[in-house]
Amino acid sequence: MMGFASTIFASGGTVDFPLLSALIAIPAAGAVLLTLLPRSRPELFRQIAVLLSVATGAISIWLLAAFDSGVDGFQFRTEHSWVSDLGISWLLGVDGISLFLIVLTGILFPIAIMAEEPDRDPKQYYAWLLLLEAGCMGVFMALDLVMFFIFFEIVLVPMYFLIGRWGHGNRVFAATKFFLYTMAGSALMLVGIVTLAVLDASRGGHALTFSLEILGDSQALAESSSWTARFVFLSFALAFAVKVPIFPLHTWLPDAHTEAPTAGSVILAGVMLKLGTYGFLRFGLFLFPEASVYFAPLFVALGVIGILYGAVVATMQRDLKRLVAYSSVAHLGFIVLGTFSLNSEGITGGLLQMVNHGVSTGALFLLVGMIYQRRHTRMIDELGGLQKSAPIMAGVFMLVMLSSIGLPGLNGFVGEYLTLLGAFMAHRWWAVIATVGVILAAVYLLWAYQRVFHGPAEGENADMPDLRFSEGLLLLPLLGLILFMGIYPKPVIERMEPSIDALIDHIEEYVEDFTEPTNDVLVATGAGHGEDTEHSGDTDDGEGSEGADE
Repeated sequence: MMGFASTIFASGGTVDFPLLSALIAIPAAGAVLLTLLPRSRPELFRQIAVLLSVATGAISIWLLAAFDSGVDGFQFRTEHSWVSDLGISWLLGVDGISLFLIVLTGILFPIAIMAEEPDRDPKQYYAWLLLLEAGCMGVFMALDLVMFFIFFEIVLVPMYFLIGRWGHGNRVFAATKFFLYTMAGSALMLVGIVTLAVLDASRGGHALTFSLEILGDSQALAESSSWTARFVFLSFALAFAVKVPIFPLHTWLPDAHTEAPTAGSVILAGVMLKLGTYGFLRFGLFLFPEASVYFAPLFVALGVIGILYGAVVATMQRDLKRLVAYSSVAHLGFIVLGTFSLNSEGITGGLLQMVNHGVSTGALFLLVGMIYQRRHTRMIDELGGLQKSAPIMAGVFMLVMLSSIGLPGLNGFVGEYLTLLGAFMAHRWWAVIATVGVILAAVYLLWAYQRVFHGPAEGENADMPDLRFSEGLLLLPLLGLILFMGIYPKPVIERMEPSIDALIDHIEEYVEDFTEPTNDVLVATGAGHGEDTEHSGDTDDGEGSEGADE
């Protein structure tokens, strides 16, 4: 046990302090500490949770400041043997793909913890939240497949209890449905992980390893039947698809969002849904480039279906929180569309949308929770005229809503534009169809805003308190990010691009006849992604893969 503890604090990064290990260890240690504290000291529970989550967030900001934007590989590596006989290592690293998801996690958790106090058992409530934070951090940093799987599964337990014990209405059903769906989806991934490692060891004649970097550069699957790689890819893809969730595996999401407490909804939308989209990007495309190219048209189609389905169903919702939940199905469809466009613009847009969705939808769930605390209802037809009694809240809600729609000048526009641009280069007609989802998003969100905040204010709606100063402080970081990333996204994009371009190069290297889908006009005029045109400008006909548009 002591040997394992020493591995946690062994850093291989350029900073002496073990940043990545601390991002996992601090909230995990906080969860343990809370379980050991006596129930006679309830005043300490919230203070400890806030302190440690803020400390974790501060370290994530430190990580961002120390990150070298010109490096495409993993930085701040921590590596130490864990179970040497099985080739399992404590292996952590961060690159441009995972960097901002780590920072997003570090920012959202303290906000979620401070947003709402539980109505019972604060000791267990805050302990589960801290354990959830440790698990989410581990997913975004793990470079060992067994470690990744452990963290990927750990997060299910805290969220199950947060929904089932501190949720609303039919919370037990929602929690059970969430747990069963996500657990079933992950069962095959463990089989896929073991299969991949055994194939690599047997064909390479070396010891078993679960290192992402070694397996990604291995010829094990390339030398096997192409359908072997595709089946193993599907074992990963099913786990990620449920976690996203991709249509038609999405049915657990609206129930979980609707019944979860405010903190649970914020973290579920802002962080946990990104575990699946991140999994596709980090493990699916990198470990299985040929299978990713082969199945790209399927996932593009499912992504676009999710965009339209989520938008149409959101329009029909009477519960404001459920409306926001279905909007997540639509937004995540854009991320899937961008990822499987398999070009720099699409993947960058999809990754930006992961961050943007976490910021905007996290803020929306916070605001819906604040309305529920005041009015004890989320039914749209029971609200109305709130702009008269709460003008500041109405203004903040409007700004966040417009960012979710994708208004130019706010964060949502940048990600959606790059996603659709990348999709247009690779799958032109799917991109055209997906733009309908942008229009529908404006319809359901503006219509909901009109019904909730405009019109006559009657009864309790006329006396609803406005946004408090403390609530405004909680929302302020998210509002700042909405404006900053909408007006000046360059610092974010330039840290993502080297790793994204390296991933595309990797796919081109291992997939015969694949070239990055690009647009000849954009490349010729220099309006493409700049430095990356040297490996994409050789596309003569605008076609990339077999999934590209004819």
